[in-house]
This record gives sequence, C-alpha cells and structure tokens, in this order.
Amino acid sequence: MASSKEELFLLIRRDSWQQGLSVRALARKYRVHRRLVREALCSTVPAPRRTPRRHSPRLEPFKKTIDQWLLDDLDAPPKQRHTVKRILSRLQQEAGADIAYSTVWDYVHRRRQEIAEAAGATPAAGFVIRHNQPGMDAEVDFGEAWVDLAGERTKCFVFAFRLAYSGKAVHRITASCGQEAFFDGHVHAFRTLGGIPAGQIRYDNLSPAVSRVVHRSRSREEHPRWADFRRHFSVTPFYCEPGLRGAHEKGGVEGQVGYWRRNYLTPVPRVDSLNELNDAFAGFEEAEENRRIGMRIRTIGQDFARGAPLLLPLPENPFETGLALNPRVDRYGMVAVRVCRYSVPVRFIGRTVHVLLRSSEVVVFHGRTEIARHPRLTTKGAERVVLDHFLEVLLSKPGALAGSEALDQARREGTFTPAHEALWSTAKHTLGECEGTKALVQVLLLHRHLQHRDVVAGIRAALAVGACTADVVALEARKAAETEGRSPTVTATTVLPEPVVPPDLPLPSLSERRATRLPADQRPLPTLERWDQLLHRPGRESR
Repeated sequence: MASSKEELFLLIRRDSWQQGLSVRALARKYRVHRRLVREALCSTVPAPRRTPRRHSPRLEPFKKTIDQWLLDDLDAPPKQRHTVKRILSRLQQEAGADIAYSTVWDYVHRRRQEIAEAAGATPAAGFVIRHNQPGMDAEVDFGEAWVDLAGERTKCFVFAFRLAYSGKAVHRITASCGQEAFFDGHVHAFRTLGGIPAGQIRYDNLSPAVSRVVHRSRSREEHPRWADFRRHFSVTPFYCEPGLRGAHEKGGVEGQVGYWRRNYLTPVPRVDSLNELNDAFAGFEEAEENRRIGMRIRTIGQDFARGAPLLLPLPENPFETGLALNPRVDRYGMVAVRVCRYSVPVRFIGRTVHVLLRSSEVVVFHGRTEIARHPRLTTKGAERVVLDHFLEVLLSKPGALAGSEALDQARREGTFTPAHEALWSTAKHTLGECEGTKALVQVLLLHRHLQHRDVVAGIRAALAVGACTADVVALEARKAAETEGRSPTVTATTVLPEPVVPPDLPLPSLSERRATRLPADQRPLPTLERWDQLLHRPGRESR
C-alpha cells in the first residue's frame, strides 16, 4: 500500500497506463472510491484538503458588535481591554445572547489579530540583526540558580557580563542580587576582561541601578551610588524597555544565563562555599573561549583578542563596592545585618559599629579598627557566632560554655579540636567543673597571639606531662614553633589577610594623574610689604 496520497496517485496512473485497468478495477485493487481514481487520472497532485469553516448561527447577529468592541480596544489601556469572558458577559447582559464560551473564544481569537493588523497596530513580528563593534558594547543580567551549599539547598544568583561582539562572558555567583553584588560583579568582570567597554552597557531596570522609570521614556532616575560607580568607571548605561520587549534588546545575555545554568550548573553543584564555585567558574570561562557561536568562523577567544586592545583602561583608584551600615551591638554581642546576625567582641556591647556589607563577606569596624570579619550568610535568620568573641564573658560565667551556640559552631568548623576537648575533660577532672572551664578559656585566649597549630601542639604536649594550665600550654606552643624554626606569634598578615578601608573614611584626594591635568596657577606670589599696617589701629591714632 502507498504510504501517502501522492504515491497512491502515482500507482493508479501507472497501472492505468501499463495494464489498461478500468476505473472499477483500480478502485477494487487499491480499495478506494471510484471518485478518488478519477481524480488521480485527471491530476498528478492531490487537491489540498479544505479546512472546514464553522458557522455559528447564534453568534452571527452579534459579530459586528464584537468587532466594534475589539476595534475600540486598540485605543484603550492594555490592562482595561475586553477579555473573552467580559465579551460573553456583556452579550448576555445587554443583548440576552445564549452562546457558548468556546464559540466566542474561537471568533475573538481569530478576529482580534485580523482587526489589529487591518488597523496597522501590530506590525509583523521579526528581529533586526544588530551590528556590534569590537571592544564597544556589553550586556548585563542576573539569573537564579540553586546550589547545595554546605549540604543545604540554597537559592543563589548568577551575575553575567557579556561582550556583544565576541560573546565573551564573565560570571559570578552570589547569595543575593543586591547593589553590593551588582557592583562586585562589575568590578570582577572589568578585572577579568582587563578593561571597560568603550560603548554602551545594556541593563534591565534593576533596582540597584534605577530608582524610577520615567513613563514612556528612555530616561531613568538612577540610584546615587550607581551614578557614582558608573562615573568612576566611565560606564555608559543603556536601559532597556520594561517587560518582554526590553528582554529582546539584550537577548545575548538573556540566553547566556540559561546556557550557563544548563551546561555548568546542572546537576545542582555541591560546594562548601560560593568562593569555591566562583573559582571553578574561571576554568569554565577559559574552556568557553574555544567555542564557536552559531555559524561564526572564529571562536569566542579569537574574537575577544580582537576587541581586548580597544577596551578602556581601569581607573587607578579603587571603588568600594560594599554597603556601609551602622548597626548597634545588642546585649548578646551580635549585630543584625540584612535579617542575619553576626557576633563581635563583647567589649563593644551597646556601641554603634560600622559594617561593610559585601557580596561574599561582612566586615565590622569600630572607628578605624577592624574588629570582626565573617563570611556572608545566605539563610534568613541565620547566625554566625565566633567563640573567641565571648571569652571575656566566659571567664566570669564558665557554666555558660557547655551549652553555648558559639561552642557548637566552633566544633562544626573544626576550630575547637579533639585536643581542646581532651584538655577540657582533664581540667574539669583535676580542678573541678568551674575552675577547669576557666583554665580552658585561658588556653583559648592564647589563640589571639599564637598560631592555632602551635596552641594545639602545646595542648598535646601539656597533656602528655599531665598539666592543663595556660602557662604550660603557652610554653610548649613556643617550643613547638622554635623546633620548626619559626616564630609562634600571630602576625597582622595572618589575622587580616585582606585589609580594607573603613567605610566612614573621607574620600581620597586627587591622584597625581588628575593633578597634572589642572591648569597652571597664574596668580602672583604673596608679598609682606603691608604687613606692618596690621600693627596699628587707625581709630586710636585719630583720637
């Protein structure tokens, strides 16, 4: 049997010509009606199937009314136009019509498009190919992604910065899509690319950048910090239209976020920290340079090499991307930052401190001194408690140590080691519950000026000789360091691996590069010829 109607027509015509079979014989052979046989003998191509046009007698009297309503909708606000349900309701209320919903839907679905096209309100849908130049334009967007962070499924955000010409993209995953993550993603992208696009950078109307969209205009009211940021880096923003129309104006980065999520975040990655995943992103981006986009003859890396020399240089002065806050330390030695709480040393209870909130960490200052640094928490209501911050209180309240949250977190992080547990057990057995805990707290205070591994070695050496006091542990810790030929003292580099500037410092002065651009001072030098006139009082001499 023929697999299609065209093949059936061919077989009927062949048998009629070669074997001379009649119409009845051909119909009997191929089990079809004689009308189909006659159609095959008259034409080599089957007639196209006609789509039946359904008639609705009940709707016929109301078609002109519906057409007028749909025509009036072209001038009405988009959110106040007729729906199928509203049209059916008006026909029932105003004209007493008894029509099924499906009948009205079929007619409105077809006529709405026809009326709009006849009025010229809906031009043909299509896309215009954009001409991109090397080193000029770029696109920015945020996307959502899920990560198994430290064993917990967490919602994160992927910042994507994509060069329009080459397709070279830089990504950074953060716990939020706030302004600090927005700025940090830009700085990371500029450093990775080695420069700043000389043309426009296309954005959605993101709240970190745009405070208000001016109605029916490309103008935007920008956030003050964003305005300072883009002026510092000489960024020229281009804000897309709100909604789906704006997404088409930066379709490259819209597709980039989905491509990155499907290819590098599937299956859901399991990491201990977001920094670990960001380090892996660098390797993924390097592998992407060997990929060709669409039908391009050059790779992403080859196109990027053409545009890299045309990027603008980075400014000499850094820009602090963190958000400055001024919370007050509560009686538990904690500060609240974005629905999360972080500990500070208890001596600052009741004082107002300065907090620098970054995309990946929280830095706490008192005046110009850094007093605490924590990784940024990702779960609402989470708490980060450091045992070292509460040691002064535990000296006076040793009974609170056993059930404290600070001790529990220290055990999970590994800073409170089995050696500390053994020392605590020995001290309580030797000195009693209260004094033994105080001895442990005094040993924990040694971590502030001795390296952690030296203190642990000192604890083990002290336990070997049956001692549990802080003096013996400190002596053995120094001996362990001297045996390895190094100093046991904790240096500033060890405590603060990445020093930062407090958020309340004044702005830096003009750099030498800017100072050289100032015009020469043409004013004459000051003279002291009339200085003696200040020594005399004209009023006294006249009297």
